[in-house]
Amino acid sequence: MKVTKDTIIMDVLKMNTDTAQFFLDIGMHCLGCPSASGESIEQACMVHGADADKLVEDINNFLEKQA
Repeated sequence: MKVTKDTIIMDVLKMNTDTAQFFLDIGMHCLGCPSASGESIEQACMVHGADADKLVEDINNFLEKQA
């Protein structure tokens, strides 16, 4: 399954917990908080000043290599 900017962060983490590092790298250190569980990748990137397209690309590339 590919992620998009609309994918909820918790859903990404459920796909592969190793994806947490991508969110930590953009400064999102509250992965367990209620906001993170319902927030999309795009919303998180807006809050943390990160490029959503780049993050989605990086996560999808990582997930493809894990398959």
